[in-house]
Amino acid sequence: MQLDQAVNEIEGFLLWEAEKDRARTRAEAFCAGLPWLTDTQRREVELRYCQDQRETSRAYLERIATRSTALRTEYQGVYRALRRRLITGFLAGTVAVAALAVMAAVGMSTR
Repeated sequence: MQLDQAVNEIEGFLLWEAEKDRARTRAEAFCAGLPWLTDTQRREVELRYCQDQRETSRAYLERIATRSTALRTEYQGVYRALRRRLITGFLAGTVAVAALAVMAAVGMSTR
């Protein structure tokens, strides 16, 4: 496993744990506004709230990952096209300068 991949996995794990903590905090805050719940009901509501938040977060993250991959592919294509254009321009400029230098040298030697 490469270092970058390991770092990405650790970062992903930490971000997911933070998201789970946020879901728990939101669930507790939601239940705090429902003082008539029994302890058992409160735990059940918190559990379901957390499950729903995790499912929603997972769906968002999957959409973001898919879009990220699509953008990476698109940008790599654009980068390759720009690189080709730059190299082509550089080579054309080099050939033009070389041709002018040859023409100048030939012109100087015929005098």
